[in-house]
Amino acid sequence: MTSSSRPRILSGMRPTGALHVGHLVGALENWVALQSSHECFFSIVDWHALTTDYADPSAVRANVREVALDWLAAGIDPVRSTVFVQSAVKEHAELHLLLSMIVPLSWLERVPTYKEQQEQLREKELNTYGFLGYPLLQAADILAYRADAVPVGEDQVPHVELCREIARRFNHLYGAVFPEPRVLLTPSPRVPGLDGRKMSKSYGNAILLGDPHAAIEDKILRHMVTDPARKRRPDPGNPEICPVFDHHRIFSSPEQREWADAGCRSAAIGCRDCKSVLLENYRTRLEPIRERRAALAREPEAVDLLLARGAARAREAATATLVLVRSAVGVGE
Repeated sequence: MTSSSRPRILSGMRPTGALHVGHLVGALENWVALQSSHECFFSIVDWHALTTDYADPSAVRANVREVALDWLAAGIDPVRSTVFVQSAVKEHAELHLLLSMIVPLSWLERVPTYKEQQEQLREKELNTYGFLGYPLLQAADILAYRADAVPVGEDQVPHVELCREIARRFNHLYGAVFPEPRVLLTPSPRVPGLDGRKMSKSYGNAILLGDPHAAIEDKILRHMVTDPARKRRPDPGNPEICPVFDHHRIFSSPEQREWADAGCRSAAIGCRDCKSVLLENYRTRLEPIRERRAALAREPEAVDLLLARGAARAREAATATLVLVRSAVGVGE
């Protein structure tokens, strides 16, 4: 464990633009809760964005601002947590370089997401070291802070396991420097998009945290798909296969979920009735976030200052790690 009395965690997100409700319930709300019990480092990992968007990085800088606004509006506290942009802490790059000397290529090639993303992103040329090596850069992000744990969803567990292997190999070769970070599994409720597929901005089916209420109303009432069996108002439905009910599971009370379930199965309520209750719950949950986001967006210099202060704190912690690493390897000062 680090010198702090609380265990240290590191997590981050790629700056792909404004975040949606899937990010909120799948990660951000958990991060906000962890601030009370952990020493938190949260990084906007802009170098990671280049692993797939290197050919056109024009949006990365603006997207960093969008992610920062969403994090702060959702409750990430830059006083209690260290919030920073990855590229502002050059120690990540140095550690990535040093670790690249000891990691076999086969370790990187077996990461499940390597071939999966190549299949999903066939329109991009991804036969690059940067793409192959992004799990190594991710490990450097974690190990630079000697993190005790990494909060992730199940799909990211192999990445943390790789990080643990790298830490073990380094410690075996050069002496004990790194703790082996444990997985802090984050429950990730299913958040379907408006069309029933996984919610994603690239699919055009997302509800963004910064969306005005009128836009959310239009998306839910007019575009969110329902049980295809309910073609007419008197037709009974099945909530288990309805994307609207998946959202009720996240945003509605137990009593409202019971009402929606029974009403759908008996056709006592229509799909618009069901959506209207969900919409009001969205308003309650997202309006405070949207208002904070709008206020923060009016003060971009203040947001930049918060990120700069976070980077200074992060750099201090990462520098302390690199002193140990350089001494262990026997290079640098």
